[in-house]
Amino acid sequence: MENTVSKVFDCGYRVLDKIQKTQSVAIAQAGELVAKAHVNGQKFFVSGSGHSHTVAEEFYGRAGGLAFVVPIMTTELTLNEHPTKSSYIERLSGYAEILATLYGIAKDDVVLIASNSGRNAYPIELALAAKERGAKVIAITSVHHSTNTTSRHESGKKLMDIADIVIDNCGEEGDSALSLDGLSTKVCPTSSMANAFIAQGISVSCAQAMLYLGEKPPIFISLNSDGNESVNEVYFKKYTRLY
Repeated sequence: MENTVSKVFDCGYRVLDKIQKTQSVAIAQAGELVAKAHVNGQKFFVSGSGHSHTVAEEFYGRAGGLAFVVPIMTTELTLNEHPTKSSYIERLSGYAEILATLYGIAKDDVVLIASNSGRNAYPIELALAAKERGAKVIAITSVHHSTNTTSRHESGKKLMDIADIVIDNCGEEGDSALSLDGLSTKVCPTSSMANAFIAQGISVSCAQAMLYLGEKPPIFISLNSDGNESVNEVYFKKYTRLY
C-alpha cells in the first residue's frame, strides 16, 4: 500500500514538474495581465464548472490570496446539489451570456476560465461573451485532452481557441493518469492539484507585478490567527461580491 501512495505522489510531481518547465511564462503573463487590469480599475473574474469550479474557490477569499477576485460560481456550476447537474448546465447554450450580463463583464476586465476539456458550451460561450465585451480571457485547460476531443459548441471552437493566454494543466485525456494492475480504468485525476498550483502561481505573480507597478496588492490574511479578526474588514467592504 505504501508503494501505491508513492505512485500517487510521483504522478502528481510529474505533472507539476511539467507545468513548471513549460507553463511558467504563461502563468507569469497571466499574473501581469491581472495586475495591470486591477491597477487600472478593472475587474478580475474567475469561473469554471463541475470540478473546475474549485479554481474559483482557490482564488477567492483565501488567506494569502488576492482580495479583489470576483468568482462566477453559481450553485448550478458546482456539485453541491447533484453530481451531474453541472455537467448538463455546462452543455447548455445561453447560460454563460446570462452570467456575463449579470456580473457586468466589461472592456479591459480579465476573465479566467478553467475547463479541463474546454469543449462544452459554458466555458466557450463565457470566453466568447468576454471577448465580445472587450475583456481579456485566460484559459486553464488540458491541451492534450482538448486537442483529442471535438467541440460541443456550434462554433466548433474550444476554449483554448478563444483565450488570449492559454495555460496547459498538462493532464492526460480523461484527466486520470495512474494505472493499477487489475483495473482497466485509470485513477488519480491530476487537474485539481495542477489547477491549485497554477492558481497560486497567477496570484503570486500578480502580487509581485503590482509591487513593480508601485501598488500594494490587497491580500487577505487568516481569520483563524489571533488578533487578525478585523484586519480584512476593509477588503471585505471594498471587494466582497454583491451578487
